[in-house]
Amino acid sequence: MAAAIKALNAKIRSNKYTDYVCSTHFWGPVSNFGIPIAAIADMSKDPEIISGRMTGALTLYSATFMRYALAVSPANYLLFGCHAINLSSQLVQGYRYLNYFHFGGKDAKALAGEVGGKVESIADKAKAAVSK
Repeated sequence: MAAAIKALNAKIRSNKYTDYVCSTHFWGPVSNFGIPIAAIADMSKDPEIISGRMTGALTLYSATFMRYALAVSPANYLLFGCHAINLSSQLVQGYRYLNYFHFGGKDAKALAGEVGGKVESIADKAKAAVSK
């Protein structure tokens, strides 16, 4: 049985494409793509749930590992791409966080909610007046 496994491993490693797919240079970045996918999915959610500290930490993490992906030999361009996408999405999340909590986005949202409520109230009064 051990000889069969050894022969299968040698067969897989003899082809450069299957050797790459069976390596950590492939599976590390593939498993790491969950972070940018989650960040991209969070872009459509309310900015109130964004953690500024976590966004900052993930931005620095991605920038650091973009450099690491190019420093290893051979360079891991899949890992670099994963962290480039994550860095971009975290920068967008960081902008949304700053806009909402520090540049008046929270106040604008509250004001829009008040105005929307008044408009609905006026529309209800107009409908009641027309139906009389």
